[in-house]
Amino acid sequence: MSDSKSAARGGGRAASLVAIGILASRLTGLVRSQVFAHFFGSLPEADAVTAAFRIPNLLQNLFGEGAMSASFIPVYAGLLAKGDEKEADRVAGAIAALLALVVAVVVLIGVLATPVLIDLIAPGFQGERRVLCIQLVRIFFPGAGFLAMSAWCLGVLNSHQKFLLSYASPVLYNAVIVATLAAFGGRVGVSHLAVLFAWGSVAASLAQFVVQIPTVIRVAPALRVRLDTKSADVRVVVHNFGPTFIARGVVQLSAYIDQFLATWLPFGAVALLGYAQILYTLPVSLFGMAVSAAELPAMSRDTAAEVLRERLNAGLRRIAFLVIPSAMAFFVLGDVLGGIFKSGRFTEADTVWVWRILAGSGIGLLASTLGRLYSSTYYALKDTRTPLRFAIVRVTLTTILGVIFAFALPRWLGVDTRWGMAGLTASAGLAGWVEFYLLRRGITPRIGQTGVRGRYVAALWAIAALCAAAAYGLKLVFPPGHAFIRAAAILPVYGALYLALTKVANPK
Repeated sequence: MSDSKSAARGGGRAASLVAIGILASRLTGLVRSQVFAHFFGSLPEADAVTAAFRIPNLLQNLFGEGAMSASFIPVYAGLLAKGDEKEADRVAGAIAALLALVVAVVVLIGVLATPVLIDLIAPGFQGERRVLCIQLVRIFFPGAGFLAMSAWCLGVLNSHQKFLLSYASPVLYNAVIVATLAAFGGRVGVSHLAVLFAWGSVAASLAQFVVQIPTVIRVAPALRVRLDTKSADVRVVVHNFGPTFIARGVVQLSAYIDQFLATWLPFGAVALLGYAQILYTLPVSLFGMAVSAAELPAMSRDTAAEVLRERLNAGLRRIAFLVIPSAMAFFVLGDVLGGIFKSGRFTEADTVWVWRILAGSGIGLLASTLGRLYSSTYYALKDTRTPLRFAIVRVTLTTILGVIFAFALPRWLGVDTRWGMAGLTASAGLAGWVEFYLLRRGITPRIGQTGVRGRYVAALWAIAALCAAAAYGLKLVFPPGHAFIRAAAILPVYGALYLALTKVANPK
């Protein structure tokens, strides 16, 4: 077996483990969202919770999926590959201590500065919505600290090729929150339930961190948590952390811009964008993040141009195969997907708006997932600044296009102002394609030509469209009143048709 085939198979197995963990966490997260939708719908309290909940999500994404992984894993995994476990343990312990110190300071500042933060993340909130949002953010912040420390566990375990636990640990997080909503949902008012939801999130964050500790101790028994900035490897991690933190912050800023602008749209816009984002992030996490997270430690061990090119191209092909039908489902079957939230205060009209938002998200879904793997390639090369520059370009475009698509375009077309929600996601998708192009062009001089063949991509789009048309016909058989049954019947058929036709057609 050739080295490239062995690398592809190894990367595929690791990505599968990450995907399994993510799938378990996302499915339980979906249950959490369904329970939330049942009790909150698109009420003003739902807007407040959704806006406030972005605080822990922000820190988790910055430390877990971005800065921590991109700066820590290449150094730590490289030391393990060299057999220098003593230095690897020293680096891991020092980074844990530094991270805990930084997180403690960030949490304290966040709690004290919450009113200012609300003016930044939800300036359109007034009155009771604003008061409730401030209260919730202050509760969420300590939980965000536990999630950030959980990201350190993820970095250690991934470097030791232990992928499943880190990505499955949010199952416990979601279970605690669901239990909180189920216990109090029918017994207290909506505002009080929102506060209990926030406290449940703090307990859930702690549980997600603690459950990973025993495995970390098992794979690195000599690791000691202590401040140590004398090590050159620790300084490399710290040096690379800044640009990657800013880069991930810039990327996360894109989502915040959507929320920022949505606060000026009619009531319910923030909550509806939140529901759609839950569905949007499922393929991003399952396919884009799974492949990227699995490849980063492997790429960091061997940065030869030919090896990186082989791994990158193989990963891009896997992502395209899985993400293209996901995007097509957003366009054609978005009401089926959004219907899974239909219960209690979540109405049929809410389902339709989620579909429209998802359709806008589908425009940039492929670019966003492919771009993640390109970014991981830069990080493996210890280049954290190039992705930062391109991320800034993306966010700048997102902001400019977001204002036009969310406010000016609906007015020019004379349509309902709520169409601005779909305009926000569509504008972010267009900006994502620009970033993807820049990432691909920038890596070419360093490792050679990369990408997925256009004929292969076109064939996948054609097959996905044919399968979606068949699924749409099946959708007409099921009345909208049975939303969950309809989704359970249609989506597996759509997926099975796609897999069968791609196997028969065997696109190259």
